[in-house]
Amino acid sequence: MSEKIETQQARDESDRSLSPPRRGSLTQTDKGTWDRLWPVIACGAGLFSDGYLNGVIGSVNTMLSTIYADEYTKSSAQQNVSSITFAGTVVGMLFFGYTSDHYSRKWSLFTSTIIILLFAALGAGSYGAGGSVGGLLAALTAYRFFLGIGIGGEYPAGSVGCAESTGELKSGTRNMWFILFTNVQIDLGFVVAAIVPMITVLATTEKHLRAAWRICLGIGVLPPLSLLYLRIKLQEPEAFKRETMANTKTPWLLCIKFYWKRLAVVCTIWFIYDFSVYAFGIYSSSILANLLGTSYPLWKSFGWNVLLNFFYMPGCIAGAFVSDKFGPRKTLAAGVIAQGIVGFIMAGCYASLSKKENIAAFVVVYGIFLALGELGPGNNIGLVASKTSATSIRGQYYGIAAAMGKVGAFVGGYVFPVIQNNAPNPTRRGQDPFFVASALAIFSGCVAVFLLPHIGQDTIEEEDIKFRAYLESNGYDVTQMGMHALLAPPSNEPEREKV
Repeated sequence: MSEKIETQQARDESDRSLSPPRRGSLTQTDKGTWDRLWPVIACGAGLFSDGYLNGVIGSVNTMLSTIYADEYTKSSAQQNVSSITFAGTVVGMLFFGYTSDHYSRKWSLFTSTIIILLFAALGAGSYGAGGSVGGLLAALTAYRFFLGIGIGGEYPAGSVGCAESTGELKSGTRNMWFILFTNVQIDLGFVVAAIVPMITVLATTEKHLRAAWRICLGIGVLPPLSLLYLRIKLQEPEAFKRETMANTKTPWLLCIKFYWKRLAVVCTIWFIYDFSVYAFGIYSSSILANLLGTSYPLWKSFGWNVLLNFFYMPGCIAGAFVSDKFGPRKTLAAGVIAQGIVGFIMAGCYASLSKKENIAAFVVVYGIFLALGELGPGNNIGLVASKTSATSIRGQYYGIAAAMGKVGAFVGGYVFPVIQNNAPNPTRRGQDPFFVASALAIFSGCVAVFLLPHIGQDTIEEEDIKFRAYLESNGYDVTQMGMHALLAPPSNEPEREKV
């Protein structure tokens, strides 16, 4: 008997030496301030590529319409080039959501970065066999799809890693830091995506649009390239090290039972948000070009688009601080309901705002509409998705929610032109998209108010505790969770049943 006790004590001591000590809080680490903060930057800042590469295609779309006229606008290429990235992004989100949970946050993120680099470069160099316009557009469409797969990886691997890394920062600032290096990066990408075409067309003139659109896409290679070193240096977040199921069986049925209702709510809100914001973003330069007329210089219409996109920034930056003060749920709901109200006002006044002499008023009101969307769901839907599930399945949970958002963006990219093309007159052509988007915004605000849970500063740790307790109460062996499980010596005791 004494030998058995000594053997068990030796095994327990071995386990403790191999396993990292279980701390009371993620903040109780030996890391300094910079060591805690730079992983947040490395994980989240890559979303700038999403904003830029998705935003710039709107201006590229306008250039291609000017260059190839009927060959482009009267074919499926116009919608495909603008929207196909979203289809690839859905694939990337689901695939990398799985790999980031079951293999590694770090290497999933690094792989997605390489894919973005490769296909951003190929997209800029798109060419059709024998100079064929159809071949060029088909190649560009294909490259944009694969580019989307890389962008998709930034969400479940990058944003999730960013959220988990903020858990090591000072309480009361965690939502702010997450937003500054996720949604603010996306919006900054949109702003830069508006500035670059304006400067490029002004420099090359409208006689060289064939070079201009390639330059605009080629610049998209630079942001992911600048992050390669940080992402090689990156380590797995502390929360992932403690809670991962990479080394054990995932109890899928229990995960679905515990989270399906909450996931459905998050998916609904994200679908509605991306339905309007990405569709408006893609077609904003075209909307302005139509308002200004064909005689207006293209670079000047792009200039108005810069001002329009700039309104994203005050909304998302101010919202970063508001989210810590009032919480993500209240901030999201208030922002999106206010956006819906402004949208209805804009739709009602569209006949006056759409006059060429009132273009400044149009841009300001439209900009306020966009800013409120960023203050609300733009900033907080990713935050909600990353903090309303346990670490062990966070990548897949987030990936599914974000994929539903991109499905909304994909649908919006196709539906908005249909809404406009079926309008009975030019005024309704401008009004109808705002009526649709505003009604959906108010609906999503009500969903957030009544169905989203409260999200506090310590929700990540609290959610992990609740989920572990739920798994254990259903007979799942939680001792195999965490990276230490791979190092622990095998036990001769019978294995507990895994659900």
